[in-house]
Amino acid sequence: MKSSRTIIFLIFTFSMGALRGMAQGKPEMAQAIIHYKFSHVRDTTNRQEPYKENMILFLGSHSSAYKSYDKKMADAVVRKQIQEQMAANPGGNVRVMRGKNSGSNTEYYQFAAEGKLVRRERLINSYLIEEPMPAMNWKIANDTASFGGLHCQKATTHFRGRDYIAWFCPDLPFHSGPWKLNGLPGVIVDAHDTRNEVVFKFDGVEKVTATAGQAPVPEATASNRPQLPALPMMGGEDPGDPNLIQLPADAIKTTDKEYTELRAAMLKDPNAFAKAAIGAAGGGAPGGPGGNGPQMKMNIKVAPGAVINNPIELPEKK
Repeated sequence: MKSSRTIIFLIFTFSMGALRGMAQGKPEMAQAIIHYKFSHVRDTTNRQEPYKENMILFLGSHSSAYKSYDKKMADAVVRKQIQEQMAANPGGNVRVMRGKNSGSNTEYYQFAAEGKLVRRERLINSYLIEEPMPAMNWKIANDTASFGGLHCQKATTHFRGRDYIAWFCPDLPFHSGPWKLNGLPGVIVDAHDTRNEVVFKFDGVEKVTATAGQAPVPEATASNRPQLPALPMMGGEDPGDPNLIQLPADAIKTTDKEYTELRAAMLKDPNAFAKAAIGAAGGGAPGGPGGNGPQMKMNIKVAPGAVINNPIELPEKK
């Protein structure tokens, strides 16, 4: 009981004291979409099995969004599980099963003109953590290469304890890249650190029809992945067009320290956390506070965390 009360206190404190709907530029449709195969050697004692995830970068004229493609597809599977179970057994337990490759909840939004980077985390509700856009001292080389038909140029930089090699496409004049990488005169389509411990490997580009005021996307090898689902789900994909770059209007602005405390509370008692989070959000789920549907019981299980002794951001050597 003490654990549940602590969780409820944390969630309501952060929800009421935070700014909701953090304005950050106007929503815009993606003009180009880049796919990556991301890999990260999180555990140096097991380099043969790095963490892997399919990622996707949505590029707009003044913003970008970097998300987990695997998470979007896994959300669609979970959504179907919930709908089928609630239809077959109203008021019964809802058991959610996620596979090993269900993707991460973290998303990165870059707003270059405003010099801001926003990290979105999801623990039932959405949380936004803002920081200044990282400044990167790139050195552009004369080396060129082709990635799926995109003509690219090489650049190098040192960032957060690692030396990176990146390939950017001047024909796609977006100053964004995967994760926090940014600041080149063209979108970063491929990048890796010199130890190959962090890799953003190019995996295709979406063909987008140019409209008035948009830069045309050159012909290239398009990704053959299925289209992202656009159906809403509690804690999952937002409703609407998945190609729309937009921060969630009901998100809670917080700090990295506060979010770390919330995540620790969730890992300690995921079921109590979920019920408290839904209550703090106004009971949008069926059967929740203010809901009109049948009571929904939860049976959430959180897998043990992976060993991470080699984070993507390393301390700088003194």
